[in-house]
Amino acid sequence: MKFGVLGKSLPHTYSPQIHKEFADYEYTILERTEEQVRAIFEGAENLDGFNVTIPYKKLAASLCKELSPAAKEISAVNTVVALPGGGFSGDNTDVFGFTFMLTNAGIDVAGKNCLILGTGGASAAVNYALKQMGAGSINFCSRTGQINYENVYQVAAGTQIIINTTPVGMFPEIDNSPIDLLQFKNLEAAADIVYNPSRTKFLQQAQELGLKTAGGLSMLVAQAWQASRIFKVEKTVVPEALEGPQQEEINTVIEKLQNQMLNITLIGMPGSGKTTLGKKIAKEQNRKFIDLDDAFKKEYGITPAQCITQKGEDEFRRMETQIAKKILPQSGLVIATGGGIVTRKENWFYLRANSKIIYLERPLEFLLKQDTSNRPLSQNNKIEELYKERVPLYEMLCDERY
Repeated sequence: MKFGVLGKSLPHTYSPQIHKEFADYEYTILERTEEQVRAIFEGAENLDGFNVTIPYKKLAASLCKELSPAAKEISAVNTVVALPGGGFSGDNTDVFGFTFMLTNAGIDVAGKNCLILGTGGASAAVNYALKQMGAGSINFCSRTGQINYENVYQVAAGTQIIINTTPVGMFPEIDNSPIDLLQFKNLEAAADIVYNPSRTKFLQQAQELGLKTAGGLSMLVAQAWQASRIFKVEKTVVPEALEGPQQEEINTVIEKLQNQMLNITLIGMPGSGKTTLGKKIAKEQNRKFIDLDDAFKKEYGITPAQCITQKGEDEFRRMETQIAKKILPQSGLVIATGGGIVTRKENWFYLRANSKIIYLERPLEFLLKQDTSNRPLSQNNKIEELYKERVPLYEMLCDERY
């Protein structure tokens, strides 16, 4: 049996890998023009079924011979299977994926005031799912809508749950957030269907405000799990009827994919062993290793120590942030950072965006024995002072200590 994922440009899709975890059928990448998409629905490629992604979900719905109730209401499909007599039937497993995403994060929308950011194809599936989950009210915010980014803070002031369905904050343009969550005094939770980076600026602000959060990777994996059941002609499941082993199966793949995507980023004092350990981890896990100090020299032609001596610490930190912005949002790397990267708050977002942050915790007595001849800050400022300033920041930012 032959299946695949259909889209216009799919250079970084995870769909084949995810489907391989759930089934043993052939699953390929189908990058096609609109004309070729129409030909597929006419039987040109003899496919048993396929998933559909941007920008063809609505076109696919119009070309299907049959539609599930959800796909008919949404007017978009992401899962298509061949019919015995010819033609295709379409379904929308994004509804399942989004519902799983919220419930798995403990976000209950029943009776709540919900705000959907964006009015594209994904927003329709989210809207449908929220209705099915008993949301109290659902509003849409868009650049040109009745509720827009100029008046949303007044018109939708009572919002309790916000869902971002726009691409704002997606890699590589990760610096922006679609909205300022601080303006919503009744807010309880925020969800973002973007899955790369793992922690968008939108989600990081939500976490800082103590809100419940949900990221898009769980939606991506869960919708693929439901699609695989459709491809295998198994009975589909509604999220509330998921059995323990089924939920565990989905969560296992989410965790596996997240571990693969996230960088392993090492923070800690100078001399704590970040480069040595980083190279070891990279070799063991077959990952690329990047030392941000080496990347700094490659980018600017001088070492961090030379930059601090010649230009001063403030200019060095500004230049270091540009390196952090360039490298930290990438995926699957092992990264050793400079000891003072945590002292500039702007860097916290880049550190958290797509990394599992490991703090190499070393006692002050150990650090005092290290060679500081090539570390001007350690020479000019006593190690004890740097240690006192930085350790609380390392502890606050890290996911694990070593």
